[in-house]
Amino acid sequence: MSNPALTQADLRLLVSAAGAAPSLHNSQPWRFRPTADGTGIAVYADRRRAVPLADPDGAALHVSVGAAVFNLRVAAPARLGRAAHVRMLPDPADPDLLAVVTLAAPAAPAAVPSAAGDAPAGAAGLARLDAAIALRHSSREPFANRDVPESVLGELVAAAAAEGVVFAPLEEAAVRRVLELTDEAEHRLTADPDRLAETRGWLRARSGAADGIPLSALGPQDHDARVPMREFAGPPPYRPGEAPPARRFEALPQLCTLTTRGDTPPDWLRSGQALEHVWLLATLHGVRLTVLHQAVEWAGTRWALRDPEEGPGHVHAVLRLGYGPPGAATPRRPVEEILAPRPPAPVA
Repeated sequence: MSNPALTQADLRLLVSAAGAAPSLHNSQPWRFRPTADGTGIAVYADRRRAVPLADPDGAALHVSVGAAVFNLRVAAPARLGRAAHVRMLPDPADPDLLAVVTLAAPAAPAAVPSAAGDAPAGAAGLARLDAAIALRHSSREPFANRDVPESVLGELVAAAAAEGVVFAPLEEAAVRRVLELTDEAEHRLTADPDRLAETRGWLRARSGAADGIPLSALGPQDHDARVPMREFAGPPPYRPGEAPPARRFEALPQLCTLTTRGDTPPDWLRSGQALEHVWLLATLHGVRLTVLHQAVEWAGTRWALRDPEEGPGHVHAVLRLGYGPPGAATPRRPVEEILAPRPPAPVA
């Protein structure tokens, strides 16, 4: 059966899902273009939207784009009945082309290869995550003193493993160690005027913005200083209206890490797909997530995040899981801004 080209309506459906992915400071550093044959979408890094001090090597940018790629994998079978196949970094001559997502014909067998090239995950299994794309928000609110069940954690472990990434729930000693590293990194960030200015540059005080973090999504600080939430507005005293009053957070947060053996662009892209796979699945289970990224932004604290008993490994995200408010929605760039026209057909 022939593989029909994507219509403009198809492209908009897919790209709107991709653009709902998480990104550092909601920078949304991606661009999309239909492939020349019209049957897929080329995914590019938008380096104009990089966060260079917090992410000097572009790892977080790749993680963000990887999350957008995963949303394409989910939306293709859910919205168009077409399975997706991902080729990461397909053109060494174009480092900004991070992935090409091609779609099978609607009647093709519903199987989607994982990003790691392991056993395929059923397209129907990915499609069920589509409902969570619009519901997934980062929650910077206090969570209940209630653990996520082992059965749910097991599903999240399997979801990350399908992408070639290790999702590791941390025991109490490791949680306390990671919290100390996050707190150390947070203090370094708030003491660095340049980094603080970069962070504040992504705050959005007025409605109508298409990116960045609205003040309504900042969330409170922990009254007892046990959970080091990022102080987006800078250290106290805050200007009026920039931060809500402190509240008491859970006594011991439930933390997990996403880790790969390597630390290369393919590892970063896999980690982004794993992050979104875990996050969407957690959302369906009613589990909220916060990304504690501060310690990943400094070489020393990032290296110390790894589990010393597991040997070499590279942590790409620290996740706080729990039950609580869903978190405020953050703005999204319009599809017209992130979807480029189809390239012209070659001249015969």
